[in-house]
Amino acid sequence: MDKVKVMTVFGTRPEAIKMAPLVKKLEENEYIESIVCVTAQHREMLDQVLNFFEIKPDFDLNIMQERQSLSGITSRVLEGLEEIIIKTKPDIILVHGDTTTTFAGSLAAFYNKVKIGHVEAGLRTFNKYFPFPEEMNRKLTGVLSDLHFSPTLTSKENLLREGIKEEDIFITGNTVIDAMTSTVKDDYVFETEELNLIDFKNKKVIMMTAHRRENWGQPLENICSAVKEIAQRYKEVEFVYLVHLNPIVKETAYKILGDVNNVHLLPPLDTKETHNLMNKSYLVLTDSGGLQEEAPHLGKPVLVLRDVTERPEAVKAGTAKAIGTNKEDIIKNISMLLENNSEYHKMANSVNPYGDGKASERIVDAILYHFGIKKERPLDFYPAKKK
Repeated sequence: MDKVKVMTVFGTRPEAIKMAPLVKKLEENEYIESIVCVTAQHREMLDQVLNFFEIKPDFDLNIMQERQSLSGITSRVLEGLEEIIIKTKPDIILVHGDTTTTFAGSLAAFYNKVKIGHVEAGLRTFNKYFPFPEEMNRKLTGVLSDLHFSPTLTSKENLLREGIKEEDIFITGNTVIDAMTSTVKDDYVFETEELNLIDFKNKKVIMMTAHRRENWGQPLENICSAVKEIAQRYKEVEFVYLVHLNPIVKETAYKILGDVNNVHLLPPLDTKETHNLMNKSYLVLTDSGGLQEEAPHLGKPVLVLRDVTERPEAVKAGTAKAIGTNKEDIIKNISMLLENNSEYHKMANSVNPYGDGKASERIVDAILYHFGIKKERPLDFYPAKKK
């Protein structure tokens, strides 16, 4: 057959980080014609990643609006993608994870009877409102998809329980680990000058993100209040809070933490700055999904600001712990890792269950296998056993 025409669709910074190494692998393959379409659900943060990985989209929907709604994002992606699908006639459309771009992109593909490949398929919390709207985005995308690229055995088992055929599921590892092989440098010097002024050798630096919709309001206030108390109690600690650009998040963060000397409030950083900050930090405090995968690769414990996580592998492996958003629970768990060296090292030295840097390669091989170009099915990824 002719080259397989593969369109990748993504729109947010986390999607871009995880899709970038896959786009590069698709572009390198002689049997694939790669088409890149971005929705720009997040504009500025998306562009940071595109620039770093030197990806030039073939199509850019540029849908972002101030204080945009989920229904608005969905409708603009659907309408914009339909024209592009009709024009380019892809053989398969790849979407990633659980964003509104992901669901709308898969729905647009379905409406036009184009095959769908779901990267990072099968993650579940089993609560449709946590995280919101991500849990339903990924479930609905799973129902529509033809090929499912699951990062772990657990995510594959979730799909099997939902009736997905085993032959349509490939365990690949997570593409974010592929991305980190090119971003993290031990001798890295930050472009953000405020970070170069932090004494990473003698201070316990806690990298932090907190922005999810379900944490807006009282939960985020609890998180920030807990951070303020820890910062005032432990003078050897420095927090670096990468504050999401959403006005609701910014207002809360600056109101509670704006005058705390050892809390640095910074805008979201580009990919290499973020990964290298994580590499130099003592631990990670987050409600993000991606950081739960990235930090273990670098040997950093993760405290997850959620009651449930769709990444139970990290909790099972001991690299992460879900601590919720109760102020006292946050203080207790951070204090424990600051004061108890054995507990800290137990988490820091656990095996990363999420990948070996070859996920993108496996996904490309799976696509070629599905379309009959490769005769042998790619082997599934399984993490190394802890020594």
